Amino acid sequence: MPEQRCPALLISAPASGQGKTTLVAALARHHRNRGRQVRVFKTGPDFLDPKIHELACGQPVHQLDLWMVGEQACRQLLHQAATEADLILVEGVMGLFDGDPSSADLARHFGLPVAAVIDARAMAQTFGALALGLATFEPALQFAGVVGNRVASEGHGQMLRESLPAGINWLGTMPRSEEIHLPERHLGLHQPECIADLDSRLDAAAALIAQGPLAELPPAVTFSAPEAVDAIPPLLKGRRIAVARDAAFSFVYPANLSLLQALGAELCFFSPLRDSALPDCDSLYLPGGYPELHLDGLANNRAMLDAIREYHREGYPIVAECGGMLYLLDSLSARGQTRPMAGLIEATASLGERLAGLGAQAVDFADGQLRGHTFHYCAFDQAPGFAHTATRHPRGGTGEGVIRKGGLTASFIHWYLPSNPALAAALFLGQVA
Repeated sequence: MPEQRCPALLISAPASGQGKTTLVAALARHHRNRGRQVRVFKTGPDFLDPKIHELACGQPVHQLDLWMVGEQACRQLLHQAATEADLILVEGVMGLFDGDPSSADLARHFGLPVAAVIDARAMAQTFGALALGLATFEPALQFAGVVGNRVASEGHGQMLRESLPAGINWLGTMPRSEEIHLPERHLGLHQPECIADLDSRLDAAAALIAQGPLAELPPAVTFSAPEAVDAIPPLLKGRRIAVARDAAFSFVYPANLSLLQALGAELCFFSPLRDSALPDCDSLYLPGGYPELHLDGLANNRAMLDAIREYHREGYPIVAECGGMLYLLDSLSARGQTRPMAGLIEATASLGERLAGLGAQAVDFADGQLRGHTFHYCAFDQAPGFAHTATRHPRGGTGEGVIRKGGLTASFIHWYLPSNPALAAALFLGQVA
């Protein structure tokens, strides 16, 4: 395959909470409104930001991560996007240099220019110092410039601009405005379906982009072709996998579903909140989400709980990630309420005020390694027994446990299934050792 060229930009920041998601979504909607094909990617593990970007650009949003996704898979995703799009946008993770690999590592590896958004509330000339540090900390990085976010006035914006040292490009401002604010809860942004006026917020943010330096396309980047890879064998041909999908269970990578289909599986979707029976299926996939926000709905749907108990008794494979695993416990507690769940795992858990798990992890099964990440505020009141234990990336250390019970494999880990397609197939065949 020949190399491809496409305008591209990675949006990063000095830290989380600076406004990366709002800016990326605004850029995507602005260029989409001008009739351009826009592809957006998210650096590192995340489920909520990509949902916002998918609505903004009208295309699925995939992860880019040199460790979890892998260098060649990232290269393939970018190269494919460059053949189809007029613009590629990548939202960074945390601060520009945070993590291993970091957003800066990704940008440097693929030649992506970086624009930094800085929350300028209660800030004046220090804005220039932050911009200088971001621009020069790694000289090999292509630094496109800075955007001032949550700016109070035109005069405030001018003060920020004048603080920039020579050679650092000014890319404009985004105001402090409820019209474009994206609300948050304990795991991050609200899901798009929970923000009634999200489209109008995105259009309002896009209108602000149209007035500034970012209105036009950035320079084109050359994306080299990936190495040829072996075709994925149809290890799941003829199998039907039921995937939970509703307001309580929606955290699943598009790449996971695409892989299962590439392995030959037929996917069908159901709602543990609304449906009274499981679809006819050979395997069950319970991804993460917000079961703690839907305790009554899940507990009161006794027909579905009974169906899942019977499915497990019959020995079918079940893969449960984070929220999906919490649904299978004896009970789940949140905000002063405790409700019974499916009772497949002899343990209980409670929603806490602080993060109980965060970061990239990998589990070494007998047949290979599977990678993923963990991010949760719920914790076991008393942990069940674990068949496997994850290792944290990059510094090692004990990570999350993996529960094995009959055909069930469950963990707080959100798996990135393409990190090991054969092992992913084994999970849904109930053949993991």
